Amino acid sequence: MRYSPFVERISGESVSAWDIHYAAVEARGRGEDVIVLSVGDPDFATASAICETAVDALRAGDTHYTHVLGRPALREAIAAKQSRLQGIAVHADNVALVAGAQNGLFATSLCLFSQGDEVLVPEPMYLTYEACIHASGARIATIEQPAANGFRLTRAALEKAISAKTRGIALATPCNPTGNVYSREELELVAEVAREHDLWVISDEVYGQITYDQPHLSIASLPGMAERTVVLNSLSKTHAMTGWRVGWVVAPTALVGHLDNLLLCMLYGLPGFIQEAAIKALELDDEVVSDARTVYRRRRDLVVAGLGGIADLDCRVPQAGMFMLVDVRRTGLSSMDFAWQLFRATGVSVLDAQAFGASAEGFVRISFTVADDTLKDACQRIAGFVEGLRANR
Repeated sequence: MRYSPFVERISGESVSAWDIHYAAVEARGRGEDVIVLSVGDPDFATASAICETAVDALRAGDTHYTHVLGRPALREAIAAKQSRLQGIAVHADNVALVAGAQNGLFATSLCLFSQGDEVLVPEPMYLTYEACIHASGARIATIEQPAANGFRLTRAALEKAISAKTRGIALATPCNPTGNVYSREELELVAEVAREHDLWVISDEVYGQITYDQPHLSIASLPGMAERTVVLNSLSKTHAMTGWRVGWVVAPTALVGHLDNLLLCMLYGLPGFIQEAAIKALELDDEVVSDARTVYRRRRDLVVAGLGGIADLDCRVPQAGMFMLVDVRRTGLSSMDFAWQLFRATGVSVLDAQAFGASAEGFVRISFTVADDTLKDACQRIAGFVEGLRANR
């Protein structure tokens, strides 16, 4: 049977990076001694008050169709939150509720880009950016951020990537997988280029509240950027709600109108009981996010303490988020071989970071999404594995 060329656009090498994670999950399901550090799914449960709100709404019969863009009360709550985070006035009519930031990126790409367009993306980048942007018919032009420069953005790299076909820039700050938070200077550089070339900017800010060493700044707050910036956010990581699939797009009202048309035929609104739980989550925002940030900071420091003294490893300490990149090149193994050999020898699964971009070749990504004692155990297993490699060289 024939398939649309669309299926080719949404596949790619980055998809295979998840194979080790799937193998680890299957092994865990068989009862094997496995520690999964290959996915960004918080190990702690959603706050009970949020869950109880969803249950109460279900029992009250909140099981019918809802507003495509989200209930007015929820959009108002999101707008208030984003006004605080972005440092500018955000209104409810700037908000579109989606099934997670991933869904938001996909829908936004379909509304902004088309065949032959190019979208600049700094790499390393999150695994599914490529497929989401390619789904629109556009292609990605990567902005090099080499490891030797700390995976930081430079004017030379940005200007090198621009062409006559460039229609937008998509970036994540804080970044998954590097944990970097873009500085004001870096964001001003992006803003300058976007204004000069009349480009859209998609800013993935899902980790914006989980920062440690440098505060988050939204590019939408810079002069002349609100009208050309799309901000993506969600409750997944900050509120331990990955499975609830609650995210949103903050954008100019004209784009929200186009998203309304697309979401009408693609999603038709999130379930009402989920939206009620999301309202409760936003009411508890400060408390829940503060608790999550404290946990992830502690675990980040735990991993640095556990792996930082190992001669053949180099930990890139993240400024934000729930991941750490570790340079494994001195072990003599490729990052892919390191990940698979580590898993087979110790049961610890990490991701080959090369899947996030060529600049991350030789790095693996470790998540902080298991309990502290389990994370310590994982670090000890990794240390033992690396010591074994040294002994056999």
